Amino acid sequence: MKSIAVCPGSFDPVTMGHIDIIQRGAKVFEEVRVVILNNSSKKPLFSVEERLELLKAVTKDFDNVIVDTYDGLLIDYAKKVNAKAIIRGLRAVSDFEYEMQITSMNRVLNEQIETFFIMTNNQYSFLSSSIVKEVAKYKGNISELVPSEVEKALELKFSE
Repeated sequence: MKSIAVCPGSFDPVTMGHIDIIQRGAKVFEEVRVVILNNSSKKPLFSVEERLELLKAVTKDFDNVIVDTYDGLLIDYAKKVNAKAIIRGLRAVSDFEYEMQITSMNRVLNEQIETFFIMTNNQYSFLSSSIVKEVAKYKGNISELVPSEVEKALELKFSE
């Protein structure tokens, strides 16, 4: 049976930190499903369709990465695609408490699916989509923080 992992997020927008986690997960699992989930507590800058297209563009060279969307519980999506694992990126200790709560809930819902935490590369430990959007909004240099496709999409968004 193929080892499938799900790498969830809102990816609004996808950053180099996200790419780092996806790429490293793709080295461990035979297939990584990067799934855009709707986070009702966030107000996204990009539509789901825009995020889907950006993620497809920036992961096109990863042979074993599939980009998808899902509106529902992550654990239900993981079961639907026969995933045995969830990949979560950790930037700092502050991420751990939140991630532990989600992981614990997912274990209650389905104990057959394991969660694997990957520490982000130190150069991206401060990076978040929120920070990128804030810097881009005020025309700051984000070229080292996001893929070029995302940089262009942000420039376009904030010029409207």
